[in-house]
Amino acid sequence: MSSLSSNSTQFILKIFIVISFFNACFASRKLTALVQDPQMQLLKYHKGALLSGKINVNLIWYGKFKPSQRAIVSDFVTSLSSSTPSNVHPSVAQWWNTIEKYYHLANSKNTLSLNLGKQVLIENYSLGKSLTQKQIVQLASKGEQRNVINVVLTASDVAVDGFCVNRCGTHGSSKGAIIKGKTYKFAYIWVGNSETQCPGYCAWPFHQPIYGPQSPPLGAPNNDVGVDGMVINLASLLAGTATNPFGNGYYQGEADAPLESASACSGVYAKGAYPGYAGNLLVDKTTGASYNAHGINGRKYLVPALYDPATSSCSTLV
Repeated sequence: MSSLSSNSTQFILKIFIVISFFNACFASRKLTALVQDPQMQLLKYHKGALLSGKINVNLIWYGKFKPSQRAIVSDFVTSLSSSTPSNVHPSVAQWWNTIEKYYHLANSKNTLSLNLGKQVLIENYSLGKSLTQKQIVQLASKGEQRNVINVVLTASDVAVDGFCVNRCGTHGSSKGAIIKGKTYKFAYIWVGNSETQCPGYCAWPFHQPIYGPQSPPLGAPNNDVGVDGMVINLASLLAGTATNPFGNGYYQGEADAPLESASACSGVYAKGAYPGYAGNLLVDKTTGASYNAHGINGRKYLVPALYDPATSSCSTLV
């Protein structure tokens, strides 16, 4: 387990499920659940830049996705913005508000506003159906390259290095456009659809877990196990990207395998969570699906707990 220097207070993670850290890129959502000691140390700020200002989230769809699947994800991204809040609470925008506390802690006067940007469809599998990390960055580069997060979403029949082995997605940064002689970095995220490859890893709790305590899978709020699982992973990686976009922001442990604002609370979705149990979630009376946040257009989503730097604990909406 990675640790800080001997001068820093260490905390102990209670590991109940087989879990791996990946070494490619500098962040991922953990494959399986772990639960934090409630008295965990504040994530250390490494004095690097946080994302700030108006940031467009561009969605780059690689492979075949149904329009209904794309709408689930695009509605989620739109739901993050406080300018388009859900009229019902708890909401996705409320969940995202926890991220603002990291900016206050860093004494930053900047704020972050995420907005849905452009969507790029690459349905012809132009790079094949087995992708390397280098090719993920290549795909991410197809979006704008300044003041953006470019999100690459790969279809259920696309294999990616490390996918289902030790990661469900990644985030990182790459050199982008040169504007007036200055080279800008852009942040990117990759998330795969695990529905046919490893739903027990990357779509839990909507699928029976492969390892650890067994409990019945929960109903997916948008009736799509793979894409609802993608939303969980995307949410976690968006939180990590905002607070640790270039590898020197908020994290605990080693830079190439850090715990970040969401991965520090992996496996927790509501109060009462324990290994193999996501917590006391809300249940849709009509469909029986489980969720903890409302989005736009009547959507319901499951979002992960976030580490709250003000309380040094994992914060949930319900």
